[in-house]
Amino acid sequence: MNDYHRDQGARRVGQVKEVTSLANPIIKDIKALSNKKERDETRSFIAEGLKLVIDALDLGWTIKTLVYAKAAKGKTQVEQVALKTVATGGLVLEVSEKVLSAITRRDNPQMVVGVFEQRYANLRDVKPALGETYVALDRVRDPGNLGTIIRTADAAGASGVILVGETTDPFSLETVRATMGSVFAMPLLRANVAEFVKWQKAAGVQLVATHLAGAVDYRTIDYRKKPVVLLMGNEQAGLPDELAREATALARIPQQGRADSLNLAIATGIMLFETRRHLLTLDDRT
Repeated sequence: MNDYHRDQGARRVGQVKEVTSLANPIIKDIKALSNKKERDETRSFIAEGLKLVIDALDLGWTIKTLVYAKAAKGKTQVEQVALKTVATGGLVLEVSEKVLSAITRRDNPQMVVGVFEQRYANLRDVKPALGETYVALDRVRDPGNLGTIIRTADAAGASGVILVGETTDPFSLETVRATMGSVFAMPLLRANVAEFVKWQKAAGVQLVATHLAGAVDYRTIDYRKKPVVLLMGNEQAGLPDELAREATALARIPQQGRADSLNLAIATGIMLFETRRHLLTLDDRT
């Protein structure tokens, strides 16, 4: 895909190409981005919806290919996005709703789709400062969970989301949808277990991990002493011992009722906003 896409883009910069056939090679390339292998090889991903595309542009992202439905032609915001795409060397496609449905795998697709280049920050370059919070996720598996956590981390003012081990793809269609645009605002980092452990030790952070056997009520921890990394375990297995033993504190979220655990995204949201509550009083410490 990559070479072909680049060649086609080079020839058509400054043009809007109308496409109605699903057999079009460029459309086939974009459709293929629903597969992780293709996303990894091309380092590209799809984001749906005019708002997400505008948010991405506002945050300094560049659109590789903009796809919009004929019904959206002439709309001021769509025209502006198209002009920005062309100005930065991107390709603009005007397509039928049938083509958009095929790209997004939806019967009622959004009218605008953007293809972007993936971004990962380098964990080795991250030097957390006092007052900052990061979320580290061990082998998160569910795209909806990951997308919701990225969105919640953004809302809580976190500085980044660290993916530890083999995780679900943050740039899958399902995950990007669940982020509601926060994938463009929240720095994403990745590391294996050894890399993460080495980094957190050198970074001088307070590593707070949620654990079913946690001895400390999450509300009693002082999150203001050092930069905070909230370490959350895999949905089914929780945290492995090699990560749990690195934690500054093993925290528990007290529960009532018959449920024996919380959904990962919910638990992460609780931890994030508890940390934020403490950090809002950072200057009030005695």
